[in-house]
Amino acid sequence: MTVNAFRISVSDDVLADLRARLERTLFTTASDSAFWAAGVDPGYLRELVAYWADGFDWREAEASLNAFPHYVAEVAGRQVHFVHLRGSRTEGGPAPLPLVLTHGWPSSFVEMLRVAPLLADPDDPADAFDVVIPSLPGFLFSELPREPFTRRGVAEIWHSLMTEALGYERFGAFGGDIGGGVTQWLGALYPGEVAGVHVTSAVLTTDFSQSPATPEEQAYLDGLAAYDLRDQGYSEIMWTRPDTIAAALMDSPAGLVAWIIDKYRDWSDCDGDLETRWDKDTILTVATLYWATGTIGSSFRQYYDYPHNKPVPPITVPSAITLSNEPAYANLPRSLPERVCTDLRHWSTPGRGGHFMSHEEPEQVARELRTFFGPLRRQV
Repeated sequence: MTVNAFRISVSDDVLADLRARLERTLFTTASDSAFWAAGVDPGYLRELVAYWADGFDWREAEASLNAFPHYVAEVAGRQVHFVHLRGSRTEGGPAPLPLVLTHGWPSSFVEMLRVAPLLADPDDPADAFDVVIPSLPGFLFSELPREPFTRRGVAEIWHSLMTEALGYERFGAFGGDIGGGVTQWLGALYPGEVAGVHVTSAVLTTDFSQSPATPEEQAYLDGLAAYDLRDQGYSEIMWTRPDTIAAALMDSPAGLVAWIIDKYRDWSDCDGDLETRWDKDTILTVATLYWATGTIGSSFRQYYDYPHNKPVPPITVPSAITLSNEPAYANLPRSLPERVCTDLRHWSTPGRGGHFMSHEEPEQVARELRTFFGPLRRQV
């Protein structure tokens, strides 16, 4: 299994074509007078597109991304891209604990870059991690699997990446959204190698056939269903007609960035002000990566293939939840994840940081990870 160094390099021709498309963008008018009430505000989108076309410096963003050590590995015959940040250590001190961080949708490895240095180079080297940040299959520089995209399938790929390609015998796992599901599967499938799992969004795959939901649990599930009715328009089309929406987004960079920031604003802990969590340069870094790699359509595969996912079996390794402060997880009772996690050791509700917590609150996430994994460390 080969691992090769990798650098991000977008051609001048791709950037010139992108700029020309941005300059020809046609904008809609708002369907509702209330700001963002019917989706992305056309005025804000016009401002963002103008900056993307004439102001945003991709070469500066590219250089910043390449300051991190990037690699690609062939796993199960497919290319997997990842950032690998080695942890600091003192002579004679313990080796850093390897930790794989998994992002979700519509995200990327960029989500984890603010927290990664805090984990790899903490004040106390005894708290250091070797940080591995893969790009999910079909996202940016990672190829889709040949079989359906499932969280279990990604966990199997990550296990091969960590143990075979990188040679780690024991490691921890962290993630939210899709990454939370992958993280849970890592804990369920590989208790011998996985030291512990830590998620920020409790991915609920509980089977209630043997033990019906309690009144508190049912109240939460009913509230979640009501929220989904208002939020799930994006997912319905990606579950059922991903190629239709992908055709539009692959041809329109303005449409692409609108599709992304609609969820960045809704799911971040930003009180409706997107740029308190996502400044324009970061938004456009992510959007340019999706555009240059042509992977917005393949990023939908995990939605289209979702019926292939099965409930997560019991997770017996030590588990932790630092609960995202977003509507989907408001009032989540601890008893629900305890149905899946038989050793839930850490439960935290900080009330800050939404769906993209590692980007929104990196210091908080670093503290939570050090607190949970601290007692689980041993010479590795």
